[in-house]
Parts: sequence; C-alpha cells; structure tokens
Amino acid sequence: MMQENRSFDHYFSHLPEYWSKYGFPQATNGTSLDVESNSDSNLDPNGVAVHPFKLNTQCLENPSPSWNESHADFNHNDPDGTKGGTFAGDGFVQTAAHEGTYYDTVGHRVMGYYDETVLNYYYFMASTFGTADHFYSPNLSRSQPNRAYSYAATSMGHAYQLISGSAQLSSLTILQVLDQNNISWKIYVHPTPSGCATVQCLDSQSYLNQFTYNRHVLSVEPNNIAPISQYFTDLKNGTLPQVVFIEPASEMGWDEHPTGDHNDPTVSPIHIQPGAKYVSSLINALMGSSSWKDSVFILSWDEAGGFYDHEQPMSVPNPDGINPIDLGILGGRDICQDSNLYLITTPICTFRVSGYRLPMIVVSPFTKNFVSHTPMDYTAVLRLIETRFNLSPLNHRDAAMPDMTEFFDFAGAPWATPPSNVPVQRTDAPCYLSSLP
Repeated sequence: MMQENRSFDHYFSHLPEYWSKYGFPQATNGTSLDVESNSDSNLDPNGVAVHPFKLNTQCLENPSPSWNESHADFNHNDPDGTKGGTFAGDGFVQTAAHEGTYYDTVGHRVMGYYDETVLNYYYFMASTFGTADHFYSPNLSRSQPNRAYSYAATSMGHAYQLISGSAQLSSLTILQVLDQNNISWKIYVHPTPSGCATVQCLDSQSYLNQFTYNRHVLSVEPNNIAPISQYFTDLKNGTLPQVVFIEPASEMGWDEHPTGDHNDPTVSPIHIQPGAKYVSSLINALMGSSSWKDSVFILSWDEAGGFYDHEQPMSVPNPDGINPIDLGILGGRDICQDSNLYLITTPICTFRVSGYRLPMIVVSPFTKNFVSHTPMDYTAVLRLIETRFNLSPLNHRDAAMPDMTEFFDFAGAPWATPPSNVPVQRTDAPCYLSSLP
C-alpha cells in the first residue's frame, strides 16, 4: 500500500529522538539513520535561509512534485543536468513559492517536518518492525507515472500523467505475470463517499486503469478488483490472495495528500492523521488475523510530494530504453527540452535518476527490528514478489533492485505474536492552512 506525497525527511527524520525517548534498542545498539540536520536549508525567493522546523498543523497547501518542479528541486541552477548533474537539493522552497499558493507564498512549508506527536502510529511501527533510509520513488515526477512503476516497473516514457484520449500503457504488469503463473491476487479499493462500490467505480480509483491489461481484468476477472470491505472479510475467513495491492482512499480524504492540487482555499483541508488511522486499521486487522503468520505488509508513499529531502536520488537504469515522450504536453517548453524542443539526454532527463526518498515500513512476523541502508526504489517490492514466486523481472529497472529479503528472519519469526502495545493513532493535531507552523 502506498499513501500520497510525503518525503522521508518530512515524515521520519526525527525517529532517532523517538528511539531515545522511548528506549528502543536502536538508540543504544549503533543503528544509524540518514536524516536531515538543523543546518540544512533552502533559500526562499527573498533570499532568506529556511531551515527544517516542526509543523503544528497537519494540513498544508499542496506543493507540486511534477516533472519540472522535481527537477528544479534537484538543483535550482542545473535542473536539466547539463552543468554536471550534481545534486544540490536547493530548489524545494523556491519551487513551492511559485505554485499559486494563497497563504505560503514563500514556500517555507516544504521544510517542515512531523514527529511522533502527530504520527505516533507510524513512528511506533517503523521503530518496532523494519524501515529504510534509502527507499526512493522510481520516477522524478508526480503520482501517476510513479504509480505506473508500482505495477509495471516503468511508465513507458511518460514523465506526466496520461491525458484524456491517450493510449493506455501496454507494458507487462506484475498482475499479468501472476495470472500466467496461477498466483492469486486482488486490488482492494475504498468506495467513493457516495458508497459507489461497483467494479467500474472501484476501477476508476485504481492506478491499474493506466494499463491495457486493465481491460482484461474487467472482462475476465472483475472480482480481483474488490471493495476494501472484502479485505477485512478475506482476513476473517483466511481467504486473502497471495498478492495484494491496496489503493489509497483518496476520495475519502484519507490518503495523506496535501490539500488541493490547485490550493483552492474553499477546498476542505486534508488531515494526515485520519489517513494514518485508516492505514492502522488495515495493518492492525492483518496482525489480528490468521493470515498474519505468513504475510508481509509493505507501506510506503508514492512520491515525496515536493517536500524537502536532503539525500541525493539514486542512479537507476532506464527500464525499457524509452526516453520521455510527453515533454511539454501541458504547454510550453519543458525543463528537459532545449531551445529547439529536443530532448536533453542527460541521466536526469532520461529516467536514469530516481525520485526522492520516501518513508516506508515493512510489517511482518518475520521482520527484523532493522533499518536498511540499501538504496532501492519501490520496484524492489516487485522484485520481492518475483523472488517469492520464482518469476522473471519485468524489465531492467526491477531486475536491478534488491529483493528486500534483508528485512526478514525466515529462520525464526520475531513477531509471530504481534506486539501488544501498538498505539492508537492520534487525531487531535490542529489543522489550518493560513499560517505556519
């Protein structure tokens, strides 16, 4: 399961203080975590240095993580990599300041962070089970192309979302491979607020609908796209399939996405805590079910959302040799086009640089109390599935990823009995958009 638009430093940079406060073994056994420091900063449009600061409000205006903005975040003076391609991480604040905001017109919000006083469930689970400090989104862009990688390890050259009338992606998906090998799977989707739970309604909220294989699913195996209520039923009855994808409950406002793609102040703010509480209901139900004994629940976020992260994205292989095919699709010259509108073929412009770091948690009876420092993007989840079921990689990208088995102790089961002191996710943090922090 992936929630929406949060970076590692934004969510998990204060885990070490949590370890010390509550006596987790990581505080004394030498475990390290690559986190931002108070000396990190970005300059705002007025030349003011903005350092990381603790956020009180759980509601923020949306910064953009799209292709151009993510490249400007990478290096404000070299976004296309033609001056050497060195990561500076100095463009986040200025990018956020120029996105038509109503309140934070200087972009300071992207330097803010949360800690366990807001995200108490996530902090406990990341500290009790497994996490990673070099886990990246696959694509230096927004949700749709990144989520394409979660199913197919590629966006087939798309740096942007598919626009109306565009052809669906024809690439091989992990679900097609599972079908070919008689491995059961489901995608669980929360119904809309109106309660619409038909397969067509659910499918409209699934990112599988970017792919041509979605047509096969709808016509041949529509029961594989199921309402989230079926997840709880399958847990109760011991009928959980072998592979599960859970889509975010975006229509309910429980995906933790910042408020409004256009930052309209008339839009109801999105609270992150109810989203975290929704996630906790899914994980807690698994821990209390008969399926717990042989399951793994991997939680992450689809991309960093334009929020600051100090760590350089990783070098990765182009999945399938397809360079960007949709630059300038939203109008105007793209950041990776030269003056003649030709593609600039530097690594950062040709899918050879990952997105930014993400928070992630691996919850399983087999999970070691562990922090991975191994660089990987989340096509490593596909590699884990492929390793588990002896499947071939989909393309060069997932083939290059570690298979995540370092997270597990399969000789034992450290959490055969789930922890009994799991906290209830708080929902009492203030929510306002009009000021910081």
